[in-house]
Amino acid sequence: MLDAICELETEDHLTARTTYSVFKFQQLPDDDIERLRQWLICPACGGKAYFRKASKDGKAACFGSRYHQADCIEFKPSAQKSREEQDAIEVQQQLVDAKALMIDFSRKSHRHSLANKAAPTSKSSSISESSSISESSQVSVTLPAGAQVQESKTGYQVNTAAQTIETRVPSQGLEKLLHSLLRGTDLAASELWVYTDSDRKYRWRAKNLFVNFADADPLDNKPHLYWGTISHTDKAVSWLNPADSKDIGIPIDGIKQALLAQFEIEDKRDLEGAGLILFGKCFWNKEKTRKIIQLWNNDLQRIFISKLED
Repeated sequence: MLDAICELETEDHLTARTTYSVFKFQQLPDDDIERLRQWLICPACGGKAYFRKASKDGKAACFGSRYHQADCIEFKPSAQKSREEQDAIEVQQQLVDAKALMIDFSRKSHRHSLANKAAPTSKSSSISESSSISESSQVSVTLPAGAQVQESKTGYQVNTAAQTIETRVPSQGLEKLLHSLLRGTDLAASELWVYTDSDRKYRWRAKNLFVNFADADPLDNKPHLYWGTISHTDKAVSWLNPADSKDIGIPIDGIKQALLAQFEIEDKRDLEGAGLILFGKCFWNKEKTRKIIQLWNNDLQRIFISKLED
């Protein structure tokens, strides 16, 4: 997009709308860019928009959005969009067909899978075929045989059953779950049971597990899978700032090098407009002026970043 609208609330509680061309916006002082970039929307459909600075290797500055309406004239189909839509269709079908879903935090991303397929291998074709498990592969899950499940008020259940029966349920990785959320499936409002641990002890209703950054509650002591898009980072790339909420920060300083390497982040620009999902807890900072979402145990398997493809 060459243009975006900046919506700001005035002191009179009115909405001031200013249209910026990308050429004008990139010439603003850095402080103004940082202040305004989280208030951008698409001029055609009103979807949340982002700003990406010009890259060191010559890519031009641009506006964009991952929230375009399907009929938006600014929307341009791409290979990435097609893949994300296919992911959303797959997850939506699981919501219809399955009674439960297992989150496979160890599942590799699409990009990583393509790299592995491209690499030469000496394994036999029979081994290759047997190892090519579908993205919605089935896993064995122990479910309560009777009324042996401890129901709590925390939004999830703890399986304390002495006797269980084995049921097979589909599993899914964070990448496709994120894409399905970004593309508007019913996942975040679903009654589907979702398992979040390898011991299959904890299960949640999907509607209680998946929380958009805009709805993060620091008084909620439970962990959740928070999701949305990244607006930008600070100068030191120590914090991720979601586009969905202006008062949330996600600290990554302690895991920065490993995180950037895992998702092939070479420049701050790579994070601008990227999709993000992570399992963690939300709490206030000391001054109670900013919400913090902390990645659970700083475990890199519990976070996924979906970069935009140029």
